[in-house]
Amino acid sequence: MKIGKSHPAPILPRRQYAALPYRVTDEVEVLLISSRETRRWILPKGWPMKGRKPHAAAAQEALEEAGVVGKIAKEPVGIYHYIKRMKNGSQQVCHVTVFPMRVSRQRKVWPEMDQRVTRWFPLAEAADLVGEPELQDVIRNFEASPEGQAAEADAEVAPGQSLESLSGIPLGVTA
Repeated sequence: MKIGKSHPAPILPRRQYAALPYRVTDEVEVLLISSRETRRWILPKGWPMKGRKPHAAAAQEALEEAGVVGKIAKEPVGIYHYIKRMKNGSQQVCHVTVFPMRVSRQRKVWPEMDQRVTRWFPLAEAADLVGEPELQDVIRNFEASPEGQAAEADAEVAPGQSLESLSGIPLGVTA
């Protein structure tokens, strides 16, 4: 069977990488950020970055969008899908790979601080607040995993570089 111009190619999901920023106090907490336009609660995430491994791209997004630095795992804890509204009004299905990031501090100043709200939530509450059912499952499953129980994640940001050196933004205080 010949496929002609009347049969457009299927639209494939676009890949994104997210950080699941967490800290351990009396309990495990997750840092959520507000989306810029709809102000819903989400994880820091973004598109692949040329020359960066997926976990390093996720760590960079966490710095730019939430101002957090820490240790990010090389292995993901899950995936989820959502529909992104593009600037031109079109919609794009995104496939997001999530990497846990144990946060050591949040800076006083970061690139998107005036565009977003950041807030720490207990895991169960964070899962309830995000809108995507698959992301809710990722957060709930993280709660039951060893990573969610204060395990150290063990990845470098980029060979020979720290997140601090990449951004040029002065360090802040621990959140």
